[in-house]
Amino acid sequence: MSMSDPLADMLTRLRNAVMVKFDSVQMPKSNVKVSIAKVLKEEGFIADYHVSNEGVQGTLTIDLKYGSNKESVIVGIKRISKPGLRKYAKADAITKVLDGLGIAIISTSSGIITDKTARANNTGGEILCEVW
Repeated sequence: MSMSDPLADMLTRLRNAVMVKFDSVQMPKSNVKVSIAKVLKEEGFIADYHVSNEGVQGTLTIDLKYGSNKESVIVGIKRISKPGLRKYAKADAITKVLDGLGIAIISTSSGIITDKTARANNTGGEILCEVW
């Protein structure tokens, strides 16, 4: 069965795994999901990610990160651009998430980057999701 929005599925799996305090979560692999996992690792929201090419599509495993009292580093995660309603923004129109405490992940012509990097490079694009 095909999925209409694989990115929303990824975010939902992350949100659900964080709520029940799982150590890691697995999902079908795609290049976009791996790029988003890379951004989340660089920004410190996840501990690590692993890519396995076994099977038809492969598997992406994300190791979640928690604080000293088992509080989650990812407090919230929200899909912004949806298949039925895409959201695009120029570099100067990208808003800060929680006044800079969170990040927006943006798909640009130079790859998938954070809102801070997009503003620094003066590059706009599709706002995929927000993480805080």
